[in-house]
Amino acid sequence: MSTKGSFVASVPTPVGTFEVVYDGQTVQIIDLAEPGVQQVGIPVGTRAQRPPFPPGSPPRQLKEYFQGRRNKFEVEIAPTIGTDFDRKVWAELLKIPQGETVTYGEIARRIGYPGAARAVGGAVGRNPIPIVVPCHRVVGADQTLTGFGLGLWRKRWLLAHEGSWPLKSRSFEGPRHNKGQQTLDHLRTASSSRMPSEA
Repeated sequence: MSTKGSFVASVPTPVGTFEVVYDGQTVQIIDLAEPGVQQVGIPVGTRAQRPPFPPGSPPRQLKEYFQGRRNKFEVEIAPTIGTDFDRKVWAELLKIPQGETVTYGEIARRIGYPGAARAVGGAVGRNPIPIVVPCHRVVGADQTLTGFGLGLWRKRWLLAHEGSWPLKSRSFEGPRHNKGQQTLDHLRTASSSRMPSEA
């Protein structure tokens, strides 16, 4: 897909700065601008859009979401990557309302592939438009927090921001801790300690 005429805007948030690639009301890519995080990359020829962002524009909507002023995105999506299966999964993710979570297995059933929870997990992990396509609202079969390309601590933050944390059942850091269980904050600290220091 061509990105000719597309803009890229940097949107600082409490969980990091996101690069939003869009054309009008259509979002193509949302990358987290952080070393070590999987990124789609900004296409060549994309023009930089600086704030203030126009009302209703995708970067303005993303900013409003993190400010707690928006619970639904009024945009179209046009991912630049993905197989037909991936796109079916992403389309189903768009149906999950804020404040709710769905399991990988349930997504698989909804798109007509019962038993394909693992394949759904792969498609969720390849989502090039996180937040707008809410892959953070997908959880494990026992309501645990599972892999998230932007970091599990961000997944927990997003769910808390939307009012769906702690999860109803057992979770990686829910209301019922197992003895010796690591919390997401512990993992974040450990991960940060392993990162090379900046020069």
